Amino acid sequence: MNDYLMNIPKKMLSFFKKEKGASMVEYAVMLALITVVSLAVITSLGISVSTTFNTVNSSLSNANG
Repeated sequence: MNDYLMNIPKKMLSFFKKEKGASMVEYAVMLALITVVSLAVITSLGISVSTTFNTVNSSLSNANG
């Protein structure tokens, strides 16, 4: 029983040294960052395209009288 209790700190240290789960967290963080950047770019492009179409539309409306 005493040997079992002495090995608990070693087993806990071994458990925390394993990095298998860290790569999953890193992938999740990268995916979140890519999603945020993609949404920002798509929103910005959408606003820019909308402004361009509105400008062209009003120019065509003014040209037709």
